[in-house]
Amino acid sequence: MRKNNMEKRSFFAIVLVAMLAVGIPQVGADNVQFDTATVIIFGERFAVEYAHSPAQRAQGLMFRKSLCEDCGMLFYFTPHRKVGMWMKNTYIPLDVAFIDEEGVITDIKAMQPHDLNTTMSSKKVAYSLEMNQGWFKQHNVKVGDTIKIDISGAQ
Repeated sequence: MRKNNMEKRSFFAIVLVAMLAVGIPQVGADNVQFDTATVIIFGERFAVEYAHSPAQRAQGLMFRKSLCEDCGMLFYFTPHRKVGMWMKNTYIPLDVAFIDEEGVITDIKAMQPHDLNTTMSSKKVAYSLEMNQGWFKQHNVKVGDTIKIDISGAQ
């Protein structure tokens, strides 16, 4: 009986080492699906992923290794409130624009990969838009500018 227990333990140890060697996917890394929305800035339309459910907002851009040049994620918050974003398990340097219910950008802040500090909006907002770091500057988007949001295709 002792030999049988040792064999079982050895087997499980080997399986565990093998799983660690090939990598175990993070829970939630790929199982959250996102809707799409369109943000319109200075008349130019950009399709972005849309995170409006608690699960979508919690997942955000975590575990992504890259983001196309004009891709991003729009987060919706209800009720509208001061919100905080962090970069847990996020590999891409991002800028976040906080947007009030009128579509006015209240803040644009840089966020660094894996930073667990909270980046807060200065006012109550309805949305935040995460884009590649430097994107807002490259497109001359500033605090006080207005973004139009089209979520008609989102569920």
